Amino acid sequence: MSYKRLDPEDFLVSIDSVTATAWSTNAPILSTFFTSSVTSTNDVYYKNVFQTGSTVSGSAVQFAIAYGNKQGSGSANFNDLVPGVSPTRTVYGQYRNLVYGDENANFIFGTVTASDFWAINIDRARYKEHLLKGTFNLRLSGSYNLQLTDDSGMVSTDTYLDCGRVYQIISGSNGVAFSGTGYSASSGSYGLFLPDIATILLNPLALSQSINLEPTRSSDINEDNIGRLFRAISGSSAASFQLNSEETVTSDFVFVRSRNAEFNYSENPSFISGSTGDVLYSSFINSPQTYITTVGFYNDTNDLLAVAKLSKPLTKDFTKESLVRVKLDF
Repeated sequence: MSYKRLDPEDFLVSIDSVTATAWSTNAPILSTFFTSSVTSTNDVYYKNVFQTGSTVSGSAVQFAIAYGNKQGSGSANFNDLVPGVSPTRTVYGQYRNLVYGDENANFIFGTVTASDFWAINIDRARYKEHLLKGTFNLRLSGSYNLQLTDDSGMVSTDTYLDCGRVYQIISGSNGVAFSGTGYSASSGSYGLFLPDIATILLNPLALSQSINLEPTRSSDINEDNIGRLFRAISGSSAASFQLNSEETVTSDFVFVRSRNAEFNYSENPSFISGSTGDVLYSSFINSPQTYITTVGFYNDTNDLLAVAKLSKPLTKDFTKESLVRVKLDF
């Protein structure tokens, strides 16, 4: 085994983007939607959506739906003596802190301030790093079908909130509006697409004006607002939810060079005598030949850090030079 110190120019860092569908079906479009038939105490906060019946083998959560209201409307109070403190108000506060990092902030869709929203959270197992902008396509049904996407294909500079990048949700496809800005200025955009936290917020005001999809904002009553959005997603004759995830993979490329005068002799017992260190065959003294099969990387304290195996042995002698490129992903 022979050693050689690597030079700084032997290292190169490369960054690649790897994309995949967000759904466990491995299909780019999710077209079947199911909720659990078992009642849970969490139902007043959120409901999970599956790609098939929740009790069917292979069923997995794809995303969850929640409804938040600043005044706590649409759900029963935790305590009748404390009006307005309910699950929808809790949900509103949680998302406000998550998105804005400010308990006094207001949700703004386009230029319109809203006091409530629907939230779609993609299940954590469905993506590795974040969602891929421009791949969000959701069809909702109401008085007619509405196709939604993010406006990432129409902006030249990304906008950031405390949670990361933010894009407006518009009427369009693959990140581009069907016409104009893709929404009405009077009702605001259809919501916010937050790829770095895999969250989609929908604006009830814009949806109510477009397809008559509106939550019920009763006080101290558990309304089925989560179910309203679920039925709008699953009830279309052409129900579809398209979304991809994206992961940034950083790779280190290490170029290991062996010049013509290097690595031509071996310490293998078949090459030299173990007792005297003499070359066993005289023909190998002036014309040796070795076979490179493995490249090991050591630090200055002689700790083995990584090993690269060649697909086949690489012949080496004084007439040959070799360059082995090793890729380290992490």
